[in-house]
Amino acid sequence: MLTSYNLLRSRFRRSHQHWFCTIISLKPENQQPPPTTATTSYSLPSRRFLFIGIDARRNIHHSRHYSFHRSFFTRAKPAQIIEFNDRHSQRAVKTALWCNFLVFSLKFGVWFASSSHVMLAEVVHSVADFANQALLAYGLSSSRRAPDAIHPYGYSKERFVWSLISAVGIFCLGSGATVVHGVQNLWIAQPPENMKLAALVLCGSFLIEGASLVVAIQAVKEGATAEGMKLRDYIWRGHDPTSVAVMTEDGAAVTGLAIAGASLVAVHYTGNAIYDPIGSILVGNLLGMVAIFLIQRNRHALIGRAMDDQDMEKVLKFLKNDPVVDALYDCKSEVIGPGFFRFKAEIDFNGEMVVQNYLERTGREEWARQFSEASKQRDDAALMKIMSNYGEEVVTALGSEVDRLEKEIQNLVPGIRHVDIEAHNPTE
Repeated sequence: MLTSYNLLRSRFRRSHQHWFCTIISLKPENQQPPPTTATTSYSLPSRRFLFIGIDARRNIHHSRHYSFHRSFFTRAKPAQIIEFNDRHSQRAVKTALWCNFLVFSLKFGVWFASSSHVMLAEVVHSVADFANQALLAYGLSSSRRAPDAIHPYGYSKERFVWSLISAVGIFCLGSGATVVHGVQNLWIAQPPENMKLAALVLCGSFLIEGASLVVAIQAVKEGATAEGMKLRDYIWRGHDPTSVAVMTEDGAAVTGLAIAGASLVAVHYTGNAIYDPIGSILVGNLLGMVAIFLIQRNRHALIGRAMDDQDMEKVLKFLKNDPVVDALYDCKSEVIGPGFFRFKAEIDFNGEMVVQNYLERTGREEWARQFSEASKQRDDAALMKIMSNYGEEVVTALGSEVDRLEKEIQNLVPGIRHVDIEAHNPTE
């Protein structure tokens, strides 16, 4: 009785942390095919054979051979040190640190000499800015640590954590304390002393903070250019929070100095000291708005924001057009650091294309010869051995296809550092 050579796709199922393949049993012509099960079953009414196709979920390098019972899906890749060009952010943070320290010294001296409420608000503002820049600098340093066993995706998100803490500090120390102090002195304010000295220091502080703001704006522009985004989009959705935090804090500082100067001018020309605590309240509200913006921005990054729609569409279009992909399911992405992403997808592989690609690379003649010789020997054990070897080779071939897909995805979007491809099981 003659049998047909059929090319069928098999499925994988998870059981007790191991993976098993389904091997389609041999069938003669004019017989109903037996049902596919999760375990290996064989029916050998003749010595003819079948070609089988196997779906996989993980990477297998074609030069390595593993024993069949070992789960090749869990083979770990060596950890890579995540490198990110954040020189512009470092430059902005260092500049802001020194500028804020210098401005704090000037403001403290003026407040000590004039007892101005708005100058005290500016002193508190400068203290908060200096502390926040120190936190941002620490976040930049700690986020460059290499991945380890506890944090396999690295520490890149740590800069979001410290940026969030910095924003909370602005809200509590900068905004809260400033507004409370202004309200407390709203009806008991006295005209500040040494207003000329205060005005002189305010002008000097304005120039220093302005220089720091220019450096921060340049850093944000460089970051936007590196990520191919418009400046406005980068401020709201850019992947590096540090330079944006420095720019917004410096912008608030410059605006706060302008408010402080306007308050002192109003007190000088009207003689009404109430403008002094009013200026303090306005500065506090300004800091509160900046803090809320930074908190909201870092919150989205920490809870798992997806990568940009444009990059996601590139990856999905590539996968849909690949011949070994029949369908895509549950495609997800996540920002794991400034400019770093993780991509995950479940793929319904085209088993026929996987086997055809494998046979085109290795040649059909050798496998046909081995199966033919085994069928002539009337030895089921020999046929079983050849089928097992063929199955392992097809699994390895599918692993090579997964490796290829991962490499091309990372070439398409260089920011994708981790690609998790799983085989979709339509029965689940």
